[in-house]
Amino acid sequence: MDHLIDDIDKKILQLLQHNARMSISQISKEISMSQPSVKERILKLEDKKIITEYSTQFNLRNLNRGMTTFILLKTEHCQEIVDFCDKAREVTDLYRISGEYNYLIKVQTASIEELAEFQDSLIKLGPSKSHISLKNILEHRVLL
Repeated sequence: MDHLIDDIDKKILQLLQHNARMSISQISKEISMSQPSVKERILKLEDKKIITEYSTQFNLRNLNRGMTTFILLKTEHCQEIVDFCDKAREVTDLYRISGEYNYLIKVQTASIEELAEFQDSLIKLGPSKSHISLKNILEHRVLL
């Protein structure tokens, strides 16, 4: 990726990753570059598919979804698990992984009881192991 962007692009990306709503004028002040130049750079980053979307992060605790659980699942019903997770409001992330288990599901629930109900609905798809997060230490890390 480094060959596609320079240090100025990296600065723009860092600013946008911290605050996707930051205005072009604020970015131009932060990096000491004209607004038209900043806008042109952002458009090029979008055209290159380096910036693919702008999103909002929620405080899940304030939305009564503060309990994070990672579930390892072993299944041969790959499309079924994808469809199931796509419909399940508790699921925030789904990863295909290597090893003994072939899926890692990140789930946000309000309580242990809600997690238990979710896990009960997974039983038909295969064996699973759950790991409840005690504390979210590092999330949404800036990678640049």
